[in-house]
Amino acid sequence: MDARVAKELLHIQHWLEVAASIATKGKDAYDTDEIAQEAGDSLMIKIGEAAKTLAARGLAAPAGVSWSDAAKNREKLAHHYSITDREVTWQTLSGSLPAWATALGPLFLEAAATLDADDADAVE
Repeated sequence: MDARVAKELLHIQHWLEVAASIATKGKDAYDTDEIAQEAGDSLMIKIGEAAKTLAARGLAAPAGVSWSDAAKNREKLAHHYSITDREVTWQTLSGSLPAWATALGPLFLEAAATLDADDADAVE
């Protein structure tokens, strides 16, 4: 795996973990916390941008993951923020993104191993 791809995947892994911390607090907390809402939007924008990079670098998305959907979501949140539907963003944070974390798990492990090997090679 290319080091750039590995780094993008590990960024996504981190952002999915942060998104999970928002979702874990529950929908009521999300609905009443503007900071959580804005943070969730920011995370989805970042994930969408990374997805565009991964698609451009030819990384096939595993079953249950769509780079294109993430990129479209990014465009909507970044450019049409005045019509953001909090029900949809909550469903993404609490449903779609946890499923992505599971589906991408093997790629996250491969990415970490790639960067660990690169670090080991640099030391030698």
